[in-house]
Amino acid sequence: MLIKTSRREWLRSAAYGLGGYAVSGMLPGGGWFGAPDASAAGFIDPLAPKQPHFAPKIKSVIWLHMDGAPSTLDLYDYKPELVRLHGQEVPESFLKGIKTSTQGGVGKLFASNRSWKQYGESGAWFSDWVPNIAQHADKLTFIKSSVTVGATHDISILKLNTGDVSPGRPSLGAWITYALGSANPDLPPYVVLYNGKREPRAGSVNWSSGFLPAVYQGTAFRPGPQPILHQAPPDLIGLQQQRDSLDLLRKLNELRAAAHPEDTELEARTRSYDLAYRMEASAPEAVDLSKETDATKALYGLNDDASKDYGTVLLRARRLVERGVRFIQVVSGPIEGAGVGDDANWDAHRALEKNHSMHARAVDKPIAGLLADLEARGLLNDTLVVWTSEFGRTSYGQSGDGRDHNPWGYTQWLAGGGLKHGFTYGQTDEIGLKTIENPVDTYDVHATVLQLLGLDHLKTIYLKSGRAERPTVVYGKVVKDILA
Repeated sequence: MLIKTSRREWLRSAAYGLGGYAVSGMLPGGGWFGAPDASAAGFIDPLAPKQPHFAPKIKSVIWLHMDGAPSTLDLYDYKPELVRLHGQEVPESFLKGIKTSTQGGVGKLFASNRSWKQYGESGAWFSDWVPNIAQHADKLTFIKSSVTVGATHDISILKLNTGDVSPGRPSLGAWITYALGSANPDLPPYVVLYNGKREPRAGSVNWSSGFLPAVYQGTAFRPGPQPILHQAPPDLIGLQQQRDSLDLLRKLNELRAAAHPEDTELEARTRSYDLAYRMEASAPEAVDLSKETDATKALYGLNDDASKDYGTVLLRARRLVERGVRFIQVVSGPIEGAGVGDDANWDAHRALEKNHSMHARAVDKPIAGLLADLEARGLLNDTLVVWTSEFGRTSYGQSGDGRDHNPWGYTQWLAGGGLKHGFTYGQTDEIGLKTIENPVDTYDVHATVLQLLGLDHLKTIYLKSGRAERPTVVYGKVVKDILA
């Protein structure tokens, strides 16, 4: 019996036998590479390197998202007044202008139980949960007046990564890839790394290309020795056979593109197949840590079970920076035993001491190792490291031993090229609940990151249905005071 098969179905099924299988695990959510233009004369490469608007200060970004939102009041923001008022009701004056908790009302003030010290010439305060990061105090640029909207994780994480509280907009990494292209044709320009046993909360929507062509979305590298599923070809398919098949697909797709230049899907598939083919050699090498010295592995905490997983991720991030990857989004994963029930990320509504002790031990040494390693290799001046979360946590308690969500005032920090090092910008009130000076929204952080990459966020434009879209929507300002 003759079975009728559409061209789309034939190409999809053929792809899995012809080399496209490698990308099936590489592109989350079923997305496929796209391109802004195609013509009969040949494809225009959407990932070709592009010139920035002005001279950049950095080449790459490592975006460290602490998923679940740690309490920066217990890490970086020492508040003596909160200690003095511990156990008292929150004075009404501190609650003006903010909506109260979505989780269970306002509890009594809850001071940090940690011991605190000042470090470096900058005299920045750090708790004893982050002693290794504290050694790099004079490399860090603190933003202690961060604000956002939303007090639920999925909404605020989406805003952190895409600038909007609803799915559909491109992530910051996708905008950067769109604006600058790739610096290494053998690796994705935008890579997502995470530790833990499951994909980060809300998944690929947080590294999506949104309405940009799908070629600009992030590529997730999974934990473990084989970060890209189905990367190696089947034993029955040789390299030349695979190459011949991809060349045939390219010719067929070029014929289709010539007849329908508005349809970029087939070009997208072709480019993803070609990248997957090249990555068969380049990607495993990029994440292979076997050639790293024992001293380097120890620097990232790979000799400690508590920090090994996250240290592995950050060491891979450094190797990707060395190989020209522009944007590396690192999401800290859940830790078994750190949470109550299934919640084992930084989200400490209960048992904050237990939760944060485990998470701080997991990330402190690897992050300090990353900063030291980048500096030793001459990469820190060309790289921006961003320590961030979807929001902070309240200065009042919850459930007796935890803290609630706080979008009104919390701390983030940056390190790397183009910044004033050992510098603190903005502040929260005396109990660390609300920003009172120089508020910095997610949009402002995005605008500042783009500025350091040589991009004007007001001129980074994509036309969508005749509307000029930009990374910071209709908001955003560069935080010029933190720039060198």
